[in-house]
Amino acid sequence: MSYQPGTHIIAALHSNETGLLNSFEEFKAVVDGLVKTHELTNLGEVYHNFSPAGFTAVICLSESHISVHTWPEFGKVNLDIYLSNYLRSNDRTVIKLYDAMCRFFNASIVDCQTIYR
Repeated sequence: MSYQPGTHIIAALHSNETGLLNSFEEFKAVVDGLVKTHELTNLGEVYHNFSPAGFTAVICLSESHISVHTWPEFGKVNLDIYLSNYLRSNDRTVIKLYDAMCRFFNASIVDCQTIYR
């Protein structure tokens, strides 16, 4: 099998949904569902709530990773989603994950870069 580049989306979002940016619990439930729906393999994860608010999440997947950092005081969300295409094409899956997270945070896109690597 030859190597096919994967899709890597790095984005800065803005959301007025402060409650969703404060702590990771609701986001984790969404990510767990997305990982299951898209038949990805979770190898490990770290979630951390900051005081007084905001969270960070890193989900290590056999296909690569998802990371999220929030700053509720600024309405800011940073996303980093990369899936390789080693065993199957995941290009559409990356886009579906990104779209689902934008919907979850009810976010507008400040900046988005897509890299094929």
